[in-house]
Amino acid sequence: MKQLNIRYYLSLLSLVGLTFFIQPIHAQEAGTKIAFVSLDRILSESKMAKDAQAKMQGEFGNREKEVRDAIAKIKTQAAQLDKDAAVMPESERIRKQRELADSDREIQRKQRELIEDTQRRGAEERAKIFEKANQVLKSIVEQKKLDLVVQEAAFVSPRVDITNEVIAALNAK
Repeated sequence: MKQLNIRYYLSLLSLVGLTFFIQPIHAQEAGTKIAFVSLDRILSESKMAKDAQAKMQGEFGNREKEVRDAIAKIKTQAAQLDKDAAVMPESERIRKQRELADSDREIQRKQRELIEDTQRRGAEERAKIFEKANQVLKSIVEQKKLDLVVQEAAFVSPRVDITNEVIAALNAK
């Protein structure tokens, strides 16, 4: 009796399993259209992305240069202090070390602010690009009557990659 129940359940499970296996095959036979788009390539190759990068460089370039110059100046001063410390009175050495430490903390604060500002602006610019790319992608999906667009994949055949089309459409706008 138990063996009959086990066989019954196994055959039922097999039937259910076949049903799930047959459905994807049926979807492929029906002509499901799948495409792939690389957001990384859109963010690096599109004209909008390049323009945003140039805009951000113009916006933050001077601050970056100021921070780099200040870091170089502090390193030079630290090297000079190390060199002169042996012949310098202790009170003056301690004063210069404190000044150097204060300058270093100030530069680190400016550097953190710069990093936070550039990350925030970069996120804003990426959001604009994603919004436009999404609009372009929707129009391409409608034109090609695609059923599924994938953004991440382990392998992508060039025949389903529509990234170049999206970039070209973005550049045309």
